[in-house]
Amino acid sequence: MAASSRGKRASKKQHTKKQQPSRGNPQKVRTAGPRRVTPATAKDWIGAARLRTLPLAITPVAIGTGAALLVDNRFHWVLALACLTVAVALQIGVNYANDYSDGIRGTDAHRVGPARLTASGKAKPRAVLTVALVFFAIAAIAGVAIVVRTQHWWMLAIGAACILAAWFYTGGKRPYGYAGLGELFVFVFFGLVATVGTAFVQSGGVPQEAWLGGIAAGALACAVLLANNLRDIDQDRLAGKRTLSVLIGRRATQGLFTVLMVVPFAIAILFTQVYPIAWLTLLALMPAAAATLIVWTYRAPRELVVALGVTSLTSVLYGALLTWALVG
Repeated sequence: MAASSRGKRASKKQHTKKQQPSRGNPQKVRTAGPRRVTPATAKDWIGAARLRTLPLAITPVAIGTGAALLVDNRFHWVLALACLTVAVALQIGVNYANDYSDGIRGTDAHRVGPARLTASGKAKPRAVLTVALVFFAIAAIAGVAIVVRTQHWWMLAIGAACILAAWFYTGGKRPYGYAGLGELFVFVFFGLVATVGTAFVQSGGVPQEAWLGGIAAGALACAVLLANNLRDIDQDRLAGKRTLSVLIGRRATQGLFTVLMVVPFAIAILFTQVYPIAWLTLLALMPAAAATLIVWTYRAPRELVVALGVTSLTSVLYGALLTWALVG
């Protein structure tokens, strides 16, 4: 029995030695290789254009066109279409430029929303940058066409400022989007400049309705950006991206979002004093209230993706109804 016991112990020791690789000749261990990244599809490229943000380009052009008809009763559809082309191309261009700039900086490495082309590795940074520049070029061509048609050559400087603002939002060495100034520039360029500029090129004048409408459009555009930055507040803080939400905190962002959603409807009530149909604009309060409720009660950052989309819907619905009130 003793011999049998010693034999079992020897067999067990040999078995153990076989299981434990020696330091001098380690066994090869199978490790998972790097995750294979599939090239971007057409759906990925379309998604990177962030179509849910396009209402922010449509709303100011619609309101500006309605304001222009108050000065000049003729509908200048060619100029209106050119203004829409500039606004939409700039919006798509800035979305791709943001994808490129944040991607090469690593800011989008742990984002909550849909994956970006550059950060995910699905597309080469140079390709994303090229697409952004193509859309900026489309905006520039449409802008030059407007200038040639209206002979307002000084507007070339305005157009150049718009493109530079679109690029330096997250591009360059010191992007203003990383210094809490994103909402300010969005209000100016996707609110006032887009609305007032549209009214001016079509009518040669700028009625007060264009200014008020520009404030409303700018407030809604800022609200969309706030919802986006609130969603990414933790990731942006870690990445060193000092958005307005990072600077003022979550609770103040929610409060500011609410104010920005209320401002357009306060303006709509002012419009009802002269344009009774403007009461219909209050129909947009339904999606506005839904978006605000999500912003205040969300539990997971992904819920704010819905708030962003609903805020964009509020913008385009508000713009359509206010334009109807102006021209009706």
